[in-house]
Amino acid sequence: MASGEFVPGRLSTRGRSRAIGLVLICCSVALLLSVDEVYGDLQRALSIAERLIAGHPSLGPLVFVLLAAASAMLAFFSSALLLPAAVFTWGKLVTLVLLWLGWLLGGLCTYALGRAVRGPRARRVVSGDIDFYRRRLPAEATFPLVLLLHLAMPSEIPGYLCGYLRVRLRTYVVALAVAELPFAAGAVLLGDGVVNRHVAALVMVAFVGAAFSLYALSELHRRLA
Repeated sequence: MASGEFVPGRLSTRGRSRAIGLVLICCSVALLLSVDEVYGDLQRALSIAERLIAGHPSLGPLVFVLLAAASAMLAFFSSALLLPAAVFTWGKLVTLVLLWLGWLLGGLCTYALGRAVRGPRARRVVSGDIDFYRRRLPAEATFPLVLLLHLAMPSEIPGYLCGYLRVRLRTYVVALAVAELPFAAGAVLLGDGVVNRHVAALVMVAFVGAAFSLYALSELHRRLA
């Protein structure tokens, strides 16, 4: 296969795998929450976490924001496990703001790293997916395309790409802020579903989020093709 050939099928398969994985995880969690003993243990664990966080009123939010930033930068790290404790302690609105700020910080860090890494060094730090899109995105990426990239791809990829391609910082930041807001809201709703045992809402948010991500990925591939 030629290196310049557009092969959306491979990446679409990965996108479908991520979407299916999200749905399966949420359905599994929903089933576990239906067991009274499991939900009781969860509530006790959340109460312990709340006391720990309350004991550090300034440090707790800062650590949460930094961990959210790390999850936006690293494919193998996720702040999802922290969301139920955060929602239980601070409520949905505060958790949404902190999560959104953390993801913005992580996105800015990946953008800065993308700008710093050029030439032969790039191959040492970027994944195959990042390199695939780097070769196909236009140098003058517009706001709609950057926004679509954020909506379609895992959070760690758009920042590296846009930084490497020297996308205007203002364009990148506005697209990042707009795109991360619905994802942050969905993540908080998932956390709230776990905390309050909203099993139906948990599954519904998972299906809606998976379908939305797959549509955005399909639309991105259509434009690149």
